[in-house]
Amino acid sequence: MSELPDWLTPLLTRLRDTEAGDFTRLPTPDGEGQRRSAVLVLFGEQPGSGPDVLVLQRAATMRNHAGQPAFPGGAVDPTDADTIACALREAEEEVGLDPSTVEVVATLPTLWIPVSNFLVTPVVGWWRSPHPVGPADPAEVARVERLPIRDLVDPANRLRLRHPSGWIGPAFRIHDMLVWGFTAGVLSTLLELGGWAVEWPTDRVEELPAPGAATVG
Repeated sequence: MSELPDWLTPLLTRLRDTEAGDFTRLPTPDGEGQRRSAVLVLFGEQPGSGPDVLVLQRAATMRNHAGQPAFPGGAVDPTDADTIACALREAEEEVGLDPSTVEVVATLPTLWIPVSNFLVTPVVGWWRSPHPVGPADPAEVARVERLPIRDLVDPANRLRLRHPSGWIGPAFRIHDMLVWGFTAGVLSTLLELGGWAVEWPTDRVEELPAPGAATVG
């Protein structure tokens, strides 16, 4: 294992004791009838902007999750050895990530997404050798961004969104994207666990924009 940056150590230390309840109020089913999937939560660092995390924005023409920012990831294939292999394969297919440049440092508890009935395992990686990435297939991925931690924790970029179902969750308005749902929930918890989060106006609640409008800041 290569030497990890000091700023990542507190997060990894706290992740050892996390449970699904630290990330969601929804109990994780036993796996009967759900499909397994994985996402890659890839932390990196850039000169001048500091630590960051990689996200992509789904193409607006996709049938599911159109225009929504997300971590690279998808369903586990029969050929995947495990959820780590799935997360790395999906990132390679979606944004052209070279898996050999990533050091997997943790896996989070498996979380349930009711709307798709997926059991998702977030895989945390350290991007030890960053390289250019971008949409591998523009029909699926519109753009790829590295979001600086300093921008994610900026109170001006944080809010909560109310879904038509009544659900209210964390969100980020950053880099002309509105990050919400599963991705924002995981990010919000990781910012807290990493000791990066600062106080922000949690009473700033907005309605979820209509489909097609939710990605414009």
